[in-house]
Amino acid sequence: MHIDIVPNRGSRPTILLRESYREGKQVKKRTLANLSDLSMGQVEAIRAILRGATWGPVTERFTVTQSRGHGSVEAVRLMMQRLGLASLIASRPCRERDIVLAMVASRILAPHTQLATTRWWHTTTLAEDFGVTEVSENECYTAMDWLLSRQDRIQKKLAAHHLKADGLVLYDLSSSYFEGTTCPLAQRGYSRDGRRGTLQVNYGLMTDDRGCPVAVAVHEGNTADPATLLPEIERVQHDFGIARFVMVGDRGMIASKAIDALRAQGGIDWITALKSVAIRALIEDKTLQPDLFDERNLCEISHPDYPGERLIACRNPPLARLRTHQREELLQATEEALRALQARVGAGRLKGQDKIGLAIGRTIHRYKMAKHFTLTITESTFSFARKQDAIRAEAALDGIYIIRTSVSPECLDAARCVRHYKSLSQVERAFRSLKTVDLHIRPIHHRLADRVRAHIFLCMLAYYVEWHLREAWRALLFADEDQAAKATRDPVAPAERSAGAKAKAARKRHEDGTPIHSFQTLLADLATLVRNTCRTSAEDDAPTFTVTTQPTPLQQRARALIETLAV
Repeated sequence: MHIDIVPNRGSRPTILLRESYREGKQVKKRTLANLSDLSMGQVEAIRAILRGATWGPVTERFTVTQSRGHGSVEAVRLMMQRLGLASLIASRPCRERDIVLAMVASRILAPHTQLATTRWWHTTTLAEDFGVTEVSENECYTAMDWLLSRQDRIQKKLAAHHLKADGLVLYDLSSSYFEGTTCPLAQRGYSRDGRRGTLQVNYGLMTDDRGCPVAVAVHEGNTADPATLLPEIERVQHDFGIARFVMVGDRGMIASKAIDALRAQGGIDWITALKSVAIRALIEDKTLQPDLFDERNLCEISHPDYPGERLIACRNPPLARLRTHQREELLQATEEALRALQARVGAGRLKGQDKIGLAIGRTIHRYKMAKHFTLTITESTFSFARKQDAIRAEAALDGIYIIRTSVSPECLDAARCVRHYKSLSQVERAFRSLKTVDLHIRPIHHRLADRVRAHIFLCMLAYYVEWHLREAWRALLFADEDQAAKATRDPVAPAERSAGAKAKAARKRHEDGTPIHSFQTLLADLATLVRNTCRTSAEDDAPTFTVTTQPTPLQQRARALIETLAV
């Protein structure tokens, strides 16, 4: 075999790989391959091999010019394809849709500001695979505005897929603190982040009975929980077209006034819980008596103050013991602090009724135990004592909670009502993931109200993808795979992980020896699968080619689980 270079007038020569053979006394040639697309460096390398030259180590012939993380990007992109997220956002391809998809993936893998995101995604294959290699941060903001204009349509599609008539809708409200002072949504209110005195925005999350997100709504930071409920119910009925359903909300969300509005709305049932004041009233009028829990931890009662409703009383003894212990510790800590003040007053270092009162107020509210103490203050003395009757009255409620529902026993028995109320923990898990663990929705830096809404909606879409990834990877994570057992466990007793989940936590490895991961460490493991850009070192302008790292068995299984997930 040999290489023939055939000149072409005015163009690059044709390079052919040929071999010679004989027919009788005549020597002929046959062409085996056309090598015209190769560089001259590659042609000379092939010619050297044909001459019998020794080929050196591969590392001397090839240079890796770039290595970019690929495995985690591929996993997220594959899940987004499985979910049909692109068609969910917009039925027709467009640049804005590509940017939004890239930002959703970036929020899962590396949540940053828009500027930092456009820098980060070039360190992975995300920019190339999502078609956003030339996108700037300003285009990201434009795409966010475009996404917000489509929010209602997207949420209708999600609701059509995940919500069912006569099914459950979970709803709760959270807040996140705000950086800056110019956004009209940023107001001071009850901070669920524990950052008193800071500006914040509130947002309500709606999910199906599994905790899969369906819709999110953003409110001013001083909006009360019940004020957000009716707009969400109207959204489900009118926008999503579901006339009858069961709304599940906590005791602060679905209170008596909200229930009156629900009755007037029609077609809406609810599952919520009574506040401690209402439970104490039931104990005082003997409707709820301790002997009801002698042989069971759950019972149904009725009361004329709650017509047409079922009250399901539950008592959790381990929770009762925990609350008793916590209250006693707080009482002792408060008494210790008050005795220190008492010593200051007795020594004459703190004088005057007003000054003594201010010092006591700062101390006694530290542990929120003021309701359990009687205080006597004069100009030069101070004494205190526990309110034993108040403490005993509160202790009578330890471990007791009452589920309040309008759902008939034929539709849901008492145990299932309790389980459905406890499923609100799935919404709390969503907030935890959105705010701290994974997606870092806070702090919020945007100045415009619509940008804040778009930012939170983008984070919800990212959690939608993450939720399905977690479901697909349950076998690989420190997660309870025995989800069906939840329907048969004691609904009142403290939640316990299955034997399989406990075994995972104990051994920290699968039976094949591969490590069990958290969601974030699994993404980090997948990110070690990289795409290398290489070129031959003979010429600087030689064409490049890519080589992707061979996946490990764990990485192969992670991909397979995504491909087989039912969505």
